[in-house]
Amino acid sequence: MSLFVWNDSYSVGSVEIDGQHQKLFNMADELHRAMSEGRGKEALSGLLQRLVAYTRHHFAYEERAMRDHAYPGYLQHRMEHEKLTGQVLEFQNKVARGQATVTIEIMKFLSDWLRHHIQVSDQKLATYIKSQVVATARS
Repeated sequence: MSLFVWNDSYSVGSVEIDGQHQKLFNMADELHRAMSEGRGKEALSGLLQRLVAYTRHHFAYEERAMRDHAYPGYLQHRMEHEKLTGQVLEFQNKVARGQATVTIEIMKFLSDWLRHHIQVSDQKLATYIKSQVVATARS
């Protein structure tokens, strides 16, 4: 059973952002499968590295959109991104040093964070951007 299954309740109504979120779900699911199948440290490390890199790419995209639309919740949203990035990088370093392994608890944390962040923070951002686009179109 996967912890990372995309469904329409995660859609923020942006083709680009939804596509990026789906890719994050797929990458996290790939990491979860590898962990469940007992793949080696090298495989898990490589998958984790790809997930971290893509998450940074996605966060940069969202943050650029927030700046472009003068999103009033920018600082808080960016802090959420920075906190998760820091936690994941710390975990990645521990895995690389052999001080930690990819566990179901880590995967559950990522799943819960991703779902909550999309359904709360990213939904607020998307609603704000849509309202800005509508307001601009009316002007």
